[in-house]
Amino acid sequence: MTPNASSGLPGDWTVDDRCTNCDVARQLAPGLIREHRGRSELVRQPRDEAEHRSLLAAAHACPTRSVRPAAGPLDPAGDPFPLALDEEVLLLGHNSRHTAGANSYLCRRPTGWLMVDTPRFAEALAARYEALGPVTDVLLTHRDHAAHGRRYADRLGARLWIHEGDLDAAPDADRVLRGLDPVEIAPGVTARPFPGHTRGSVLYAVDDRYCFTGDTLYWSRTTGDVEVHESITWYSIEELSASLDRSLGALHFEWLLPGHGERRRMPAAEADRRLRALAERCRSLRPAPVDFAAVRW
Repeated sequence: MTPNASSGLPGDWTVDDRCTNCDVARQLAPGLIREHRGRSELVRQPRDEAEHRSLLAAAHACPTRSVRPAAGPLDPAGDPFPLALDEEVLLLGHNSRHTAGANSYLCRRPTGWLMVDTPRFAEALAARYEALGPVTDVLLTHRDHAAHGRRYADRLGARLWIHEGDLDAAPDADRVLRGLDPVEIAPGVTARPFPGHTRGSVLYAVDDRYCFTGDTLYWSRTTGDVEVHESITWYSIEELSASLDRSLGALHFEWLLPGHGERRRMPAAEADRRLRALAERCRSLRPAPVDFAAVRW
């Protein structure tokens, strides 16, 4: 690599025009990568080792491999994933073009790991997760993230879960969630059907601490608040509003962990307050054409 003269670190990073504006790189390298004209662009080269590591994370997560060092292919030795968010949750990176660049996670449980949505499939990645301990379940939040679910479940000996509303995206799922009632699928793990973004969208709440939200809820850097993906709601914004109303007083968490959009940790009382305010805002929303450019990242 060409050295960065100001820091002695490898430099000449770029973001190429294959970027699909999925936001993943901006989440991992804030201050170095920004949104501009519907795609990510590099603001400047890294100045210290921490910034260099954040660009490496962005590069290994980017689903189109648009974040690149000038010297050529990424060195697998620099891959930081899985990346610990805290002692129980790992961010998997290696986001897939076939899930629109969605984030995915491993969550530690007493009997093994839960995989929530999936990274791109690769044997080397599957072996890496297997080495951490048994993965007992692959939990799909909705149809858009189903592409690699069966393959990971089979490779890791796990059960594949999806809601009946999106069953056609994973018709060979091992466990099918039905209806609207929350279901405890393992001790401390509740699947909460949440139709709106899709008919079969599901939130997975763990120990009243973690909430894996798929494409339903996310933290917006623009608004500084919990938001819904209202401009890319495929099924029904009215149903999404109803799902939010059903969750009030029943959904408790400290970590908001979405497929798309920013992650956020906050006190449970703050999360409850923000959910109630969001539910109030959503009651006035009405159907509108899908507009990816309107997402408030």
